[in-house]
Amino acid sequence: MAISYKVLGQSNPVAVTTTTLYTVPSDTQAIVSTLTICNTGVTTSGYRLSVCPNGVGVSTESYIVYDATVSNNDTIFLTLGMSFDSADVVRVYADESTVSFNLFGSEIT
Repeated sequence: MAISYKVLGQSNPVAVTTTTLYTVPSDTQAIVSTLTICNTGVTTSGYRLSVCPNGVGVSTESYIVYDATVSNNDTIFLTLGMSFDSADVVRVYADESTVSFNLFGSEIT
């Protein structure tokens, strides 16, 4: 069993569009440690974070964060400590195109 510590995903999604940030590769498990949400814009933006087991579509129970806000020129750090199995998907969404997401953790193969 090998553990690889890494940046699991980075995204600057199109505004008001749910976007895949990270999909756990086949034959792999993952531990997500930290998610950053950075708003480089001049206005506050809402954001969402969802977790979808086995890549199912986003539904109400998928949301970890729903319509929280990140102020202009600010960054939020979420310490998650979540475990994932193969094909699980982390998706993100932001009201503004000035918001970027970075996901950090480890993959176990």
